[in-house]
Amino acid sequence: MTLRLAFMGTPDFSVPVLAELIAAGHEVVAVYSQPPRKAGRGMAEQPSPVHRFAEEHGIPVRTPVSLKPEEEQKAFADLDLDVAVVVAYGLILPKPVLEAPRLGCLNLHASLLPRWRGAAPIQRAIMAGDAETGVMVMQMDVGLDTGPVLLAEHVAIAPDATAGGLHDRLSEIGASLMVRALAALERGGLHAAPQSAEGVTYAKKIEKEEARIDWSRDAKSLDCHIRGLTPFPGAFFEVERDGKPVRVKVLRARPVAGSGAPGEVLSIEGGITIACGEGTLHVGELQRAGKGPMKADDFLRGFALTVGERLA
Repeated sequence: MTLRLAFMGTPDFSVPVLAELIAAGHEVVAVYSQPPRKAGRGMAEQPSPVHRFAEEHGIPVRTPVSLKPEEEQKAFADLDLDVAVVVAYGLILPKPVLEAPRLGCLNLHASLLPRWRGAAPIQRAIMAGDAETGVMVMQMDVGLDTGPVLLAEHVAIAPDATAGGLHDRLSEIGASLMVRALAALERGGLHAAPQSAEGVTYAKKIEKEEARIDWSRDAKSLDCHIRGLTPFPGAFFEVERDGKPVRVKVLRARPVAGSGAPGEVLSIEGGITIACGEGTLHVGELQRAGKGPMKADDFLRGFALTVGERLA
């Protein structure tokens, strides 16, 4: 069944979903995405990944700053849609927008709702040490990720999973899930299950300073913290060189036995072993500002750390 739809999304995560909708033969009459942002050394305005993909496929793109103005709501209603598909769009959809499509607005969310409603569900699930996450298609309402769930797929979080790897996996699974949801939607084959009032958590946006590694925490929780922030924004520590702090991201680490003062470098043999509040971390991959990711041994050849040194 071919549906007339609008797609509303912005980041890389959303692109595979749009690609699958096109491949499934749906009529994507418009794409909504966040306005272009200044980026790069020249600070030129860059369209979002969804914006670029849509233009490459000849789909008209709209980039309103807000959907609250009446003229924007009318322009959306005039599309005469069967449904709107929303994936990490980044703008609030007012009630008139939610009600404009014949079958409403469907959202793909990367968590097992009601756990991790909000902006950063993938990172927060790993940072919290969750063993499982997933993707859900829900019917949108005026709340923040509060609508009834139509379809879901559970995904185990591997012990070494990073936010980047899990992001890509959930995006692919979610693309297939949304296509299945649309196929069932028109024929009335979806059951809307209200979300539980228990177990609600919020995945707030990752703040830059939150990425700093607090060595007083235990090694296991720091491992989750690091993996949940890899590759972006990257968990970091600082070390002083020539009277100035040098920021270093930790991209890969694992808890190992040992003890010492939090932040103390215990060993630089076969990697870098650093003491935590409880246990230690063996760091295998790092990155300095302006440099690429490096194995620990290669990193140490260009940036010396000494046993006994304390990291901040």
